[in-house]
Amino acid sequence: MSDATNKQHRPIRSFVRREGRITPGQRRALNRQIPLFGVSLEDGELDFTNVFENGNPVVCEIGFGNGQSLANMAEAAPETNFLGIEVYQPGVGSLLVQVQQRELTNVRVSLDDAVEVFEQQLTEASLSRVQIFFPDPWHKKRHNKRRLINSHFLDTLSRVLKSKGELHIATDWEPYADEVLELLSTNSNFTNTVQAFASRPEWRPLTKYEARGERLGHQVRDILFIRN
Repeated sequence: MSDATNKQHRPIRSFVRREGRITPGQRRALNRQIPLFGVSLEDGELDFTNVFENGNPVVCEIGFGNGQSLANMAEAAPETNFLGIEVYQPGVGSLLVQVQQRELTNVRVSLDDAVEVFEQQLTEASLSRVQIFFPDPWHKKRHNKRRLINSHFLDTLSRVLKSKGELHIATDWEPYADEVLELLSTNSNFTNTVQAFASRPEWRPLTKYEARGERLGHQVRDILFIRN
């Protein structure tokens, strides 16, 4: 197969793997905790009753950054299970350090592509909430096709969300927020909880990225829809 053909069949990713500096503590946490708290595509379809060893509702966060807000939510809601998906090892290591320090048992992590996880591993109506906070907006027009949230992925989300399950998205990039709001408003599988953009729920912690954006004057827009 030619290089040109290979390029045509290469999937479009919503991320670029640029690994930042990983600390010794994060590296140790990855090595020690991934066997205990990690899931991977090699595991096949996920039975959350087995994964978490209980039948509690499951929330999935895509792109949890340094894991601070996810760890806060998991600590505040011990009767809810949290699956975090993040491709950057320093962020996963940071979350696992917090999981260990706080002795959290309701967190699992995946380092795989979220699209592949949702399409290959998550079963129908298995999630109570999906949260995507500050996804890469891919500002340049020629990169818009890399955006995670599109009509195809929304259909995938609707398959794995339970009836009345929540889809919560937050972004400080206005054009992306408008695009996502339009996509969801025209998708018959979802209903908006408000007329347009929602207020930040009390249970959503202020992220490090969000705090920095507020200092720079960026307005954050929360989008909260319910699966019909």
